Amino acid sequence: MEAIIFLIPLALILGSVFVALFIWATHDHQFDDLTTPASRILIEDKNINLKTEGLKDESK
Repeated sequence: MEAIIFLIPLALILGSVFVALFIWATHDHQFDDLTTPASRILIEDKNINLKTEGLKDESK
């Protein structure tokens, strides 16, 4: 019985914190675009230089 007196307020406080953080994240536009970050790795970047300095043949 003594544990319930401690655990119920703790659960209410933690639940309130999680709800407040979720509301803050939605107001901060964290959930606006969910598809672009996942597909961004598939989009080729036109500005990538494929020549690397370490692969040049310097023996000539």
